[in-house]
Amino acid sequence: MVSMSKSAHSRLRRSARSQGGFTLTETLISLAVLLIGVLGLAAVLADGMAYMNMSQYDYISQQKAAEAVESIFTARDIGQATWSTICNAGTTLCTGGIFVTGAMPLCGPGADGILGTADDFSGNTCAGPPLAAPDGLILPNSTGVVNSTSGNLVPLSNFNRTITITPVLDPNGHPIANLRQIQVTVTYASGRFANRAYTLTAYISNFS
Repeated sequence: MVSMSKSAHSRLRRSARSQGGFTLTETLISLAVLLIGVLGLAAVLADGMAYMNMSQYDYISQQKAAEAVESIFTARDIGQATWSTICNAGTTLCTGGIFVTGAMPLCGPGADGILGTADDFSGNTCAGPPLAAPDGLILPNSTGVVNSTSGNLVPLSNFNRTITITPVLDPNGHPIANLRQIQVTVTYASGRFANRAYTLTAYISNFS
């Protein structure tokens, strides 16, 4: 009969414990740590996608603000708008202001060819095609062609534009007769970014 010493029995017990693997508690803790890591990574990816969309919309808002300013300058240069009409309707800055006050949707320029005037809108919406249709981006079609008939139109219904024309004051606080400030603010909503805005400020004179 073979006998074993106490030290041999202890070594066998330790060996048996070391080969026992993970306990249920250890497994659950490991899964919880892994789940937290995966959720954190998903949140980072979601934030990255949101900021990518925001960057694209920031660029669009800059272009749409510049487009409105260019429309006003062009109207002055070719005589579509006179100095007595280049201001907001209903203000005392000029006698026949043609630009709508307040935030309005992005629409085509209407019959007068000037963005932001009354003929672009019907109430608080675009007056409609063919001239004052809601604005949008034209993306390439399946063959890579970009045009208004076969391209994919993505509406910019989450954008609004405000055109504000104010006097420019001299050092004594008096309005300068032949100089005005144009401020165009484009606002948009994108996912959790609900009140993004871009403002472009320009100055226009009575002379081309």
